[in-house]
Amino acid sequence: MNSDLATCRLDYKTSAPGVYKAMEALDEYVAECGLESNLVLLVQLYVSQINGCAYCVDMHWKELKATGERDVRLYSLSVWRHCPYFTDRERAALMWAEGVTLVTNDHLPDALHRSVAAYFDERSLADLTLAIVAINGWNRLMLAARVPPSSILL
Repeated sequence: MNSDLATCRLDYKTSAPGVYKAMEALDEYVAECGLESNLVLLVQLYVSQINGCAYCVDMHWKELKATGERDVRLYSLSVWRHCPYFTDRERAALMWAEGVTLVTNDHLPDALHRSVAAYFDERSLADLTLAIVAINGWNRLMLAARVPPSSILL
């Protein structure tokens, strides 16, 4: 095992507790906004996979398993376009999550927005976008801190 990967570089709770408090506030909003919790968890896991955040992949995989999520959907998430296991609404959310996460690829074209807006009203799309922004923030914080999977060192 690479010893560098087991060593945290930053401890936000100690060095800058406001960082954690600000991110927690985003999570609280997302939890209460009315989006389906499993949809949010799927988006969080997928975005974490895109960003290569081992800590968040580990955490959201376990959260989804605890809700009773089926293994086939979990191990197929990274190839959701090629599997029949996801609803149209979930596909739209994953498509939007990918677009927002990889925003520099095509800057979220109108065609993508139209496709996603067929499954989300304006409020729920705004909430979904914030959920995506929040997990992207968490991924970047955990990667910068080099927090290992299954760590309790937040």
